[in-house]
Amino acid sequence: MSDLTIVLVNADAREERTVTTGTKAWELFTETPDVIAARVAGALKDLSYELAEGDEVEGVEISSPDGLDILRHSTAHVMAQAVQQIFPEAKLGIGPPVTDGFYYDFDVETPFVPEDLVKVESAMRKIVKENQRFERRPVSDHDAISELKDEPYKIELIGLKGSGNAEDAAEGANVEVGAGELTIYDNINRKGEAAWGDLCRGPHLPTTKRIPAFKLMRSAAAYWRGDEKNKQLQRIYGTAWPSKEELAGYLERLEEAERRDHRKLGRELDLFSFPDELGSGLPVFHPKGGVVKREMEDYVRRRHVEEGFSYVGTPHISKDGLFHTSGHLPYYADTMFPPMELEGAKYQLKAMSCPMHNLIFSSRGRSYRELPLRLFEFGTVYRYEKSGVVHGLTRVRGLTQDDSHSYVTPEQAPGEIKHLLDFVLGVLKDFGLDDFYLELSTRDADNAKFIGSDEQWETATSILEQVAVESGLELVPDPGGAAFYGPKISVQARDAIGRTWQMSTIQYDFNQPERFGLEYQAADGTRQQPVMIHSAKFGSIERFLGVLTEHYAGAFPPWLAPVQVEAIPIAERHNEYLTEIAARMTKQGLRVEVDDSDDRMQKKIRNAQLQKVPFMMIAGDADIEAGAVSFRYRDGRQDNGVPVDEAIQRVLDAVAGRVQV
Repeated sequence: MSDLTIVLVNADAREERTVTTGTKAWELFTETPDVIAARVAGALKDLSYELAEGDEVEGVEISSPDGLDILRHSTAHVMAQAVQQIFPEAKLGIGPPVTDGFYYDFDVETPFVPEDLVKVESAMRKIVKENQRFERRPVSDHDAISELKDEPYKIELIGLKGSGNAEDAAEGANVEVGAGELTIYDNINRKGEAAWGDLCRGPHLPTTKRIPAFKLMRSAAAYWRGDEKNKQLQRIYGTAWPSKEELAGYLERLEEAERRDHRKLGRELDLFSFPDELGSGLPVFHPKGGVVKREMEDYVRRRHVEEGFSYVGTPHISKDGLFHTSGHLPYYADTMFPPMELEGAKYQLKAMSCPMHNLIFSSRGRSYRELPLRLFEFGTVYRYEKSGVVHGLTRVRGLTQDDSHSYVTPEQAPGEIKHLLDFVLGVLKDFGLDDFYLELSTRDADNAKFIGSDEQWETATSILEQVAVESGLELVPDPGGAAFYGPKISVQARDAIGRTWQMSTIQYDFNQPERFGLEYQAADGTRQQPVMIHSAKFGSIERFLGVLTEHYAGAFPPWLAPVQVEAIPIAERHNEYLTEIAARMTKQGLRVEVDDSDDRMQKKIRNAQLQKVPFMMIAGDADIEAGAVSFRYRDGRQDNGVPVDEAIQRVLDAVAGRVQV
């Protein structure tokens, strides 16, 4: 044996080590049990990887993002093994890790039922207990096809891999597109025999016993490779965590998320609904939901005017040539509704407002003195989202954006982006979202997806990055996430239970002004091309309202609450007194209801609590005699004998201050 020199990398230092040939990566980490894989020269490897001269090796801990993916992908393999033990006829699809869990798709004759998942989970526990070893085995395409002859979906993936044009399938299958080598991972039992195997590039945990905690969640139908033209398979979702405590915490968070589900609260609070007669992803707002939506619109319209924007309006439909000019066709064709034929021309439902704002800019000559020119509208747009991703208000097919566009000189661009970012963050804070970070979406190596020169992209990206860094907020890179016409900053906000939502966006666009021939007359008399900056503060009103509903668990702050005060008479003779107070409050712009039903007082209070009304005013004989009310808060606190004027002022102050109670 000869010696090798490798470099062990950790967060604090780089340590040069001498090892013998044949040394495996796991031998470097015998004193760090949380390490479940290795990163060698940036590539993830199994701990069974044999070290080579000059390797730079870093341990991957199970709780790291890569470690969690490896844990969850390994658990998906165990689940697939268990499914084929119980259902031998099941054919394997793909089984990738996803956020907080994993899934695996199966072709089975009969859809899975909850009882099946119980059986599969029990079989998985036995496999974990057996401490089967994950063993990587390179194979040729020919040998893989021969070995997997009974797995038609794996055979298809091997063919796609050879063609090099199936990135989506390859990602889910963990098969390297265009790679010269395929690998199969065998699960080796105590006898040293392969108990099961799957086509996969890995890496995996060393053994099944390194799976500390998991749970199967549900099953659902899913089209093979996400294409509704393909066969519908059965997908089992699961989750896996580095400890039982973390699994328990995750399940508790799910329970809390279920309690906050805006679709459930929308029904209970009579805010909105999704009629089947309209079709998927097309919500309607009921009167109470309409109040919240109107308050949001009134607020953001006023704020745009304060920030120097002019309100405009554009139609819901146009000739499709407009979207060819903008570049959205063919780039966004898959997410636009099919065109319709009218009077010998093709028309499109509007999927974005920016092309129409460009027409407003070009409607007459512009001078540098007019810039920045800021245009804003509530633009209702239509996106043909696939039915499988439509979800309540947070993913719809018809949405209204607080869509704005700033036309600026190149020199004004940095200042305008800072202005917009400050505007955006102020809006989020006013709505009670004050925990956020920024994401910078740029283009990736596949330049075919993007238009514009390298210089334009570098300039735009540099400006956005500089403004983001100067904000002092955490900045997370998102390579490949840019729009085709330029990079963007997204504000990622955390809600009350720690979930992250993409909210507002600011996008730098150097392409549309060129495509539309937009110009302004500069100070020296020359014609110059403006920079166009897209920004949306809510993103979409529907999605923002859905997020707010879950953030507040339906208990909106008083300024947004559909009903701000519930007036509760103790007996029928007290109705008139509270009705007069309610009329006074209504004149001051407050939203008040009087519960003059025959229910007992305690039931009236309970009903108001269930409707999450911020304030209650209760009145009986003593209150009327004193010119007062019993003032009750949503959280159960109550002050008795509060003078009517003071009670009204408390509500007015809470609404004006946008405070939560």
